[in-house]
Amino acid sequence: MTIALDGTAPAPSHPRPWIGSLALRYAFRELRGGLNGFYVFIACIALGVLAIAGVGSVAASLHDGLTREGRTLLGGDAAFSLIQREATPQERAFLETRGQVSVAATLRGMVKAQSGEFALVEVKAVDNNYPMLGSVTLAPAMPTPDLLAQRDDAYGAAADPALLARLDLKLGDRVTIAGASFVIRSVIDAEPDKLAGGVGFGPRFLISVDALRATGLLQPGSLVRWTYRLKLPDAASDERATDALATEARAALPEAGWEIRSRGNASPQLERSIDRFTQFLTLVGLAALLVGGVGVANAVKSHIDRRRDSIATLKSLGATGREVFMIYLMQVVVLATIGSLIGLVIGGALPFIIANVFGKLLPLPIDPALHVGELALSLLYGLLTALAFGLWPLARVHDVPVARLFRDTIGSSGHWPRPRYLALMAAVIALLIAVVIGLAYDKLVAAVFVASSVVVFGLLRLVAAGVMRIARHLPRARSTMLRLAIGNIHRPGALTPSVVLSLGLGLTVLVTISQIDGNLRRQFLAALPEHAPSFFFVDIPATKADSFGEFLQTLAPGAHVERVPMLRGRITAANGVKAENLKPDSKTEWVLQSDRGLTYTNDIPRGSKVVEGTWWDPDYKGPPLVSLEKKIADGLGLKVGDSVTVNVLGRDITATVSNLRTVDWQSLGINFVLVFSPKTFAGAPHTHLATLSEPHPSAQGDATIIKAVASQYPMVTSVRVRDALRTVGTVVENLALAIRGASSVTLIAAVLVLGGALAAGHRHRVYDAVILKTLGATRARLIGAYALEYLMIGLATAVFGIIAGSFAAWMIVTRLMTLSFIWQAQSAATVVLGALVVTVGLGLIGTLAALNQKPAPVLRNL
Repeated sequence: MTIALDGTAPAPSHPRPWIGSLALRYAFRELRGGLNGFYVFIACIALGVLAIAGVGSVAASLHDGLTREGRTLLGGDAAFSLIQREATPQERAFLETRGQVSVAATLRGMVKAQSGEFALVEVKAVDNNYPMLGSVTLAPAMPTPDLLAQRDDAYGAAADPALLARLDLKLGDRVTIAGASFVIRSVIDAEPDKLAGGVGFGPRFLISVDALRATGLLQPGSLVRWTYRLKLPDAASDERATDALATEARAALPEAGWEIRSRGNASPQLERSIDRFTQFLTLVGLAALLVGGVGVANAVKSHIDRRRDSIATLKSLGATGREVFMIYLMQVVVLATIGSLIGLVIGGALPFIIANVFGKLLPLPIDPALHVGELALSLLYGLLTALAFGLWPLARVHDVPVARLFRDTIGSSGHWPRPRYLALMAAVIALLIAVVIGLAYDKLVAAVFVASSVVVFGLLRLVAAGVMRIARHLPRARSTMLRLAIGNIHRPGALTPSVVLSLGLGLTVLVTISQIDGNLRRQFLAALPEHAPSFFFVDIPATKADSFGEFLQTLAPGAHVERVPMLRGRITAANGVKAENLKPDSKTEWVLQSDRGLTYTNDIPRGSKVVEGTWWDPDYKGPPLVSLEKKIADGLGLKVGDSVTVNVLGRDITATVSNLRTVDWQSLGINFVLVFSPKTFAGAPHTHLATLSEPHPSAQGDATIIKAVASQYPMVTSVRVRDALRTVGTVVENLALAIRGASSVTLIAAVLVLGGALAAGHRHRVYDAVILKTLGATRARLIGAYALEYLMIGLATAVFGIIAGSFAAWMIVTRLMTLSFIWQAQSAATVVLGALVVTVGLGLIGTLAALNQKPAPVLRNL
């Protein structure tokens, strides 16, 4: 065989066996020597696939659990909900002719103990048919009719253990709600339909519907949700039958205005929350994969560097560049498959582990199973990521001449891969992007993630190039250690690009998560906004609204009292298009998913600013007008002059959009998405909502206000804002904990990649250390120089991570969450310190290994 002058072997004239089979055979032969150098590769892919497979499998198991238990969670085959009013005889008759009906009413109330202490509770009033499905777990256990029956002058009740602890109560004690007395006969351990009711701000208090009527809380317009659960005959109990029933109910009673849920969507808000949270955690898993992709590129590059003798031998024996490429491509695919399978096994087992270890503690039903679709998608993510990052170093093998492979020991080829390989890389990356965006719950968020990842990668390359350029043009330092450190940053084959890419991505994710976490904690767990009210007062009878306001001013003379009328209603149409046929954007769809608070007024509400259109005149008496919050109007595609139809108390009311407003929601003051002209709801029964803002609130003063209001106005519910925020904050804290746990996978991947990048440069470090020691450099001076090098690279990367991560967090908090953003300096400083410790620590570990090498063997092989 002859070799061309450029060092490449000519193509053989005889036909070759199928290239894929040959490449696979050689690939496996090379891998027989072990996976040395590929452990970081496999670990990075395994971690990313584990995160995605685990999140997807757990979410799918939760969805299966909700579907399996949907009938029990809903309390029937279908549920018909009304706000502020009970079903009419006609509506009730329609339901009772279709199956068995159970009625429940929920509202907030104030419980008074015999000690005189008050507590906010979530009252749930049920009939004797409750529960039609599942069972209420009580201690002691007893039938619902016996539990709630009236005996002597008191009704029976069951309470959440938290209420007993808060008011120092025990079984058999008496409490009062407004005008009715109750004896606590049992403690509630579990409710079968609790998840369908959403998050409450107080402990549960279970009573009968008759007892609720006796309290006097059912005033005209009171914020009571009436739910009529319908259990179909067993022969007709399936999803198709419930869908047909919902369609029939809307057609037969079009103005009922009820919210209809079937067994298939027992808790739509919960399912949407699971979907959104799953997407977010999946994106965190993808971030871990992208960070791991840098490790893949480093590992492949290092492997090719170590195998140059083998590559040269193969080419000299007649292997073409394409065949060499295929051999090492097969190795990458095999190793990526190994890593992905490790991640799939652990991720697929997560639902079973969670169900067995935490099943009894979980508030959600989980149905563990192997979800082949989720696992296949995770495998696809792993393989595509490995190919996207591994193709570039692999592609450059094709055109490297044999002579250069034998001769070169330090430098690397700087040419670009051939167009065919660039096209292949582009196709793989395009497929990866299409999968990420196409299968996302919120495609806009996924697209932003993809765009941000591309931008961050590009910026990190610029940062690395900028650091090297600055180091190259710095004045010559007098200190030998500093001069050596600066030279190492920009010399050929420097670790700077690998370290910046490895560390930068992980730090950006870490800063983003920590800044979001800090702002959420500040928003819900720290101090209240400066002008936030201390109390919300709900269900103030319209006939007593004025006297109630005066009473509050007497209780707290220096406080500011704000009071507005309040109704509840559902948006049923916009511009004549039914709500179910509207296509709002993802940020606006919530406004159509349940009833909303409504009000009417002559004046522009505080905290609102009209940005389009004009406000109606104080003496306006014409057709109904409505003011819409600007972002909601944009999401629904509405503008000034369009129409909006709402169903209030079983009556459809169509109003013309008079103006659009921006609203300062963060002040926690009274404001509404929909504000109507005063005559719109003339004669409609409703209550008022009030806030009390104290200049110097105190725990003792708050307790005094709660007692006074509950005693004087027992039908009014007092909600302490700080307590409500604490409840929301607990949910946020749990979500943040899950996010931090998921993001730790990204950080582990970043550390692994950084370690792999440093390990890839170990051979060059050995050469440097041996030559410098031969020329007289001391061990301490070399350690100092390397420490300075890693410190400067780590500091530059940390600065970028803080800037990029803070910007990403600001965008998410202000644009997606619509909350205020304050930069968390302490968490940023912690990130910088951690980055420097990790970079210098890992770098010195590798350096010490290089310094321990004996000079003679290395010098003999130079």
